[in-house]
Amino acid sequence: MKYSRLTKQQLEELHPEFINFLATQSITADEWQDIKTNKPEVAEDEIDVFSDLVWEGVLGKVSYLENISEKQMHLFHLTDKEMKLVSVKVMNPEIDLKTEIGFSWFKKNWQSDFVEYLTASKAYSEDKNLDKFQLIQQGAVITKGELFQWFDKIIN
Repeated sequence: MKYSRLTKQQLEELHPEFINFLATQSITADEWQDIKTNKPEVAEDEIDVFSDLVWEGVLGKVSYLENISEKQMHLFHLTDKEMKLVSVKVMNPEIDLKTEIGFSWFKKNWQSDFVEYLTASKAYSEDKNLDKFQLIQQGAVITKGELFQWFDKIIN
């Protein structure tokens, strides 16, 4: 398995797609029930293959990721050729960026001496989607990129 297995909830939400996937494998509903009962390892393998296919599709479309902690924001723009990063560090010990109050403080004080910025770019490894997946595994979430774009305008 290249990525990670979809959760039970994700699989339930993708139930129609999973049925189509099984159909492409020429597996009927009755055969699937039989596989789950009598060959659970084969069923697990099919779920793993389906999970990887879903991840490939999602990761191929991802353009922005954000990883926001109490004191830092890592904002990624995932272009065709490289990963661009805007990193923000808040050095005010009273501020937690994960709270509404902390983020409001940041929006008002983004130019203060209590805020540091760093930008960087990095080429992908041989597997662009795996690079994106690893960022998600480290806590990044897929976004529309509004925060990155805002910073990009300010910085450039």
